[in-house]
Amino acid sequence: MALEVNDGNFDEIVVKSAKPVLVDFWAEWCGPCRMIGPIIEEISKEYSENVLVTKCDVDNSPAIAARYGIRNIPTVLFFKNGEIADKQVGAVPKSNFVAKLKALI
Repeated sequence: MALEVNDGNFDEIVVKSAKPVLVDFWAEWCGPCRMIGPIIEEISKEYSENVLVTKCDVDNSPAIAARYGIRNIPTVLFFKNGEIADKQVGAVPKSNFVAKLKALI
């Protein structure tokens, strides 16, 4: 299951992670976010050994959303060694997320 991150724990969980990290920036009211939610959960189960999968509610964590310039949701950022390595904006098929993850593993 994807781990919830927020303004308080983001750096500790995402930036300091030894594994690549997928961060799904979303909001409850966002239709496309709800569309990709099950995909993100599938990825969290399938890649749990190699990747940390997280979700960040932009309404509850405005500082992190602002820090990374999140203007559209869903936005998925891919981190490696604490830095943004890739980005996907909008609802896309699972294969798009998997391809970006495999490039980081």
